[in-house]
Amino acid sequence: MSNVSPELEAVEVHGMTRSSFIVRGALAAGAVYGTTAVGPFVRQALAQSGGGDVDVLNFALTLEYLEAAFYKEAAKIDGLSEDAAKAVETFGDEEQQHVDALTKTITDLGGKPVEAPMVDFGDLSSEKSFLKLATTFEDTGVSAYNGAAPSIKSKEVLAAAGSIVQVEARHAAAVRLLAKKDPSPEAFDKTLSMDQVLKAVQPFVKS
Repeated sequence: MSNVSPELEAVEVHGMTRSSFIVRGALAAGAVYGTTAVGPFVRQALAQSGGGDVDVLNFALTLEYLEAAFYKEAAKIDGLSEDAAKAVETFGDEEQQHVDALTKTITDLGGKPVEAPMVDFGDLSSEKSFLKLATTFEDTGVSAYNGAAPSIKSKEVLAAAGSIVQVEARHAAAVRLLAKKDPSPEAFDKTLSMDQVLKAVQPFVKS
């Protein structure tokens, strides 16, 4: 299938929380149908969970844990160019700030922040492998936030999520430029039906 993303297929998330389950499903959706399919999957999954803003924030926190871990792992790669190394350092710091902010917000709302899941990013040993996964991962993160937004009830929480997804979109554009790809290939994200996405990702999502 032409839309299959081997970069996302290689990412393994190990965790038993609902948030980890949704993140695994989102990555599977991106692996099967492309990153634009992630948003509809996330909307459907969060709607079915019915857990409110804290559950949405814990989903976002799990996603930020993954991204922070990704850049921490990428910092170990030998031979990164100056621009790539700067992106790894800057984006990694910003992802950790997102983790801290989401953790505090969940606590302030009286919720319990989920713990960081264990994650394996597969082959992440060169700048080429970093850029391939970073491009797909950042695109997936933006689509996931867009999918989660309609489930947020509080205007304040929605504003906070909006401020994060704007930064994630800048990350996505920056890594695309580093990878010599179009930073904005489409005017609008195209999506598939929920039935198509859910049927495709079901074999990949493990409880």
